[in-house]
Amino acid sequence: MDAAEYKVRLDIFEGPLDLLLYLIKKDEVDIHNISITRITAQYLEYIDTFRMLNIDLAAEFVLMAANLMYLKSRTLLPRADQPPEEDAEEDDPRWELIRQLIEYKKFKDAAGFLSLKEVEQEGAFAFTPEKPELPEEPVSLAEVSIFDLIRAFQNVLKRFEESHDLGDIVDDRYTVADKIEMLLYRFVPGQAAKFDSLFETATTKAEVIVTFLAVLELMKMNQFVIRQAFLLGEIEIERRLHTAPAHVDEGEEELEESPA
Repeated sequence: MDAAEYKVRLDIFEGPLDLLLYLIKKDEVDIHNISITRITAQYLEYIDTFRMLNIDLAAEFVLMAANLMYLKSRTLLPRADQPPEEDAEEDDPRWELIRQLIEYKKFKDAAGFLSLKEVEQEGAFAFTPEKPELPEEPVSLAEVSIFDLIRAFQNVLKRFEESHDLGDIVDDRYTVADKIEMLLYRFVPGQAAKFDSLFETATTKAEVIVTFLAVLELMKMNQFVIRQAFLLGEIEIERRLHTAPAHVDEGEEELEESPA
């Protein structure tokens, strides 16, 4: 089973508006001042990465890509074809998208606030027992954005392409199953390492891709967790202390997600 045959199926994907909000936050710009040209280029780069990794994309991701390209084409119209000054704000092609993002962010923030209150309520008791000392649990994959992982992978791939001659013969000796086995052997339970260090010994672009696919699969198998100290910060990979035995079937075309 090589990278071309391996199809990633992740239920942790958020929607296209989540990706746009992530890109806006990453660039530290106000929603009202987004550049359609820049955000479209960044969005399409993520879509290309998803496709390169053979990640299943919901139709709304492709629809948003088409919408962004349409909006970009409108912003490139000659000045003579632009609406009159008094109607410019209302006819600005960005505004409908901006309204969607603002509305979506309101609901997302409200949902986050209610979830936090629910957690606080669960911890409220008439009698407060002595708090036991429990080991700190690393941030799970669902709490660290998949977009952060893809961004980290993109950075690794760009650095690799800059420092290697991609005209060399491609070495396809590694499969996803091979890399899963190697990572499980490398990490003892509880051991952690920087995400970038997983690719230090890679000699081909194909090996970089296969290694990343193996990391995703190990997270789905509940073998590895990721942590990130702050937004857009450095990502660390850690093998869980207590996990169910990992099983990889080389004969399967797709690795189905383990039950939660």
